[in-house]
Amino acid sequence: MTKTTSRLLANALSSFFLMGAFTQVQAGQASFVVDVQSGQVLEGSNQDDLNYPASLTKMMTLYLAFEALHDGRLSWDQKLTMSENAESKEPFKLAVGVGRKVTLREAVEGIVVLSANDAAVAIAEQLGGTEQAFAKAMTDKAHQLGMKDTVFKNPSGLPDPEQVTTARDMATLGVSLMRDFPEEFKLFSMRGFQFRGMKLRGHNNLMYRYDGVDGIKTGYTDASGYNVVTSALKDGRRVVGVVMGEKTASIRDDKMASLLDSTLPSSSTATASTTPGSQPGATMTDSQPTK
Repeated sequence: MTKTTSRLLANALSSFFLMGAFTQVQAGQASFVVDVQSGQVLEGSNQDDLNYPASLTKMMTLYLAFEALHDGRLSWDQKLTMSENAESKEPFKLAVGVGRKVTLREAVEGIVVLSANDAAVAIAEQLGGTEQAFAKAMTDKAHQLGMKDTVFKNPSGLPDPEQVTTARDMATLGVSLMRDFPEEFKLFSMRGFQFRGMKLRGHNNLMYRYDGVDGIKTGYTDASGYNVVTSALKDGRRVVGVVMGEKTASIRDDKMASLLDSTLPSSSTATASTTPGSQPGATMTDSQPTK
């Protein structure tokens, strides 16, 4: 084999493997809707396929923060220091500066409304010391909750090829947040908040356009596509829905609206309510969709 032929073959193989790696990070479309009270699966498509969570990851960061609040390791007015590592997490952040402090409440509200990456890292470093240690705790908790296919590698959802989940697992996390922290879960209905003189608006447009939607989290990276976990209540039925891997935010939101149309009662508009979680021990059992 000549040097020229060897070089051409090497280039071809390199291109092949690069294309393979690129293909592996493409988002796969998936959806899932579960009845919170009964655990009955109402709709599902590719719900057990691995996908990248993007900022849906922050739901677990908040789960562990709420857990720490309840066991006394954190308090709402506790100050968190923004490290250089936290401050570096673009693009969405509170941007207070390295060494500056925010309260836990500011950090949580920044995550809920703005999807602030720096706030997520500040919580992780406070509780775990490092992002890596906290991510292990996130994965351990995920498996305890029954999220058997989920692995977390950071608290923000910024790209990591090993950070994976499924639509079913994200629904499990949404229901777990609702069940285990009903008071804190109400924060996910925030549409905006005031932060040090700035009025910040949230990313979850479904709360503006669909009657009965009251949370919880959106997510996007190039690898994941557009994701959302949604909770909604109408005529006594509460559901948690998940859409992953859509090409645009509007397509994602339209898909979720369609899923809610098919799984929520249509006889009247939703009324305000607290957010009762599913009964402990209720499982998400696959069945024929309930229309």
